[in-house]
Amino acid sequence: MSIRVVVADDQELVRSGFSMILEAQPDIEVVAEAGDGAEAVAAVRRHAPDVLLLDIRMPVMDGLEAARRVCGQSGCKVVMLTTFDLDEYVYEALYAGASGFLLKDVRRDDLVHAVRVVAAGDSLLAPTVTRRLVADLVRRRRQEAAAEVTPERLDVLTAREVETLRMLARGLSNAEIASALFVSEHTVKTHVSNVLSKLGLRDRVQAVICAYETGLVAPGEAPS
Repeated sequence: MSIRVVVADDQELVRSGFSMILEAQPDIEVVAEAGDGAEAVAAVRRHAPDVLLLDIRMPVMDGLEAARRVCGQSGCKVVMLTTFDLDEYVYEALYAGASGFLLKDVRRDDLVHAVRVVAAGDSLLAPTVTRRLVADLVRRRRQEAAAEVTPERLDVLTAREVETLRMLARGLSNAEIASALFVSEHTVKTHVSNVLSKLGLRDRVQAVICAYETGLVAPGEAPS
């Protein structure tokens, strides 16, 4: 079964270029393209894709508002596209429910990999730049006192689930977590699923944000 994708970008060359790359894959189908945020939201409603590649800066409705609507109204996974790796809108996009982001100069193979990873229910957490953004996001939120998030929120988790969350937040893959905990990858997936369910989180990106906000992981902390 093909991964259904909508590509939304106000630059036609960028949009068509991404679409051509994805359409060349046997397991990916581009079901629609959109030139602004409103068109992207409408395309998701019409075609029910698995993944939406969404430019942050677009006319009519920007990508941030489009991401909020798509994530709030559907199960479609959103990957934001940005020109800058420190675009201020990326922080808000993660809170809106986006599963990650890509720079527009992403390599062909990395674009395809990202779509497959997100469609499978994972998130784009491996790149160092993403971890840096999440850490900076949390520092900003704490400084602004936008929300009161306490460590007690994690009390619903078992000790093993807390450890899984800590490793996930440090950027470890399922395979690396499995190796560190001496369990199977299937067990790790179960732990991650339990973490998301118990904490009421959409995906692994939001789990990482939660780990930083509750102080489980400190900004800049590297994998052990």
